[in-house]
Amino acid sequence: MSKLDLIVKLKEELQASLFLCKQAAEKYPDDYEKAKEFVMLKMKEKGENQKEKASQNGIIEVYSHEPNRNIGVMLELRCQTDFVARNESFRELAHELALQIASMAPEYIDEDDIPEDVRKATLEHMTNDLGESLKGKPEQVIQNIVKGKYKKWLSQVCLMEQEYFRDSSKKVRDVFSEYVGKLGETIKIVRFVRWTLGQD
Repeated sequence: MSKLDLIVKLKEELQASLFLCKQAAEKYPDDYEKAKEFVMLKMKEKGENQKEKASQNGIIEVYSHEPNRNIGVMLELRCQTDFVARNESFRELAHELALQIASMAPEYIDEDDIPEDVRKATLEHMTNDLGESLKGKPEQVIQNIVKGKYKKWLSQVCLMEQEYFRDSSKKVRDVFSEYVGKLGETIKIVRFVRWTLGQD
């Protein structure tokens, strides 16, 4: 594969900037997979480094789960510019997040979204639940066991900490960062609601 073919393939597959694809081709001219990993890593880093607050631009994504339409999701996703709000990748991200919410039923966006009283009550419940199994163990060991259970709980109830439903090797946070890196500006999940038919 020529360097030009490599650049074109990277751009088509990852929708990354031409500059980034050229960088990857210069660094790994004979290894497409390594070049692809390089581009994805840079896109993720760019996404994580975006610190500006998202503006009032964005979309409301509404999804009803087929075939019975007994699960519904409404998601507010914001960005900085109207240009990005109309971008197909931005809308694709909103849809992917809605599908994730429908299939995995998170309760919060991330750990910061969890009320302090819920966090404390959960940790207390986990400690009490372990009960006898913690007796006689050093304090550091107890803390590590509870921390492990808490981390697992976060991966179930927090959207960003969940395994991505299309690829369990990634967290939703990783996928989100890749899209932010691709789009080149701050994106923020503001809120979401998930309904199940018959649920109060």
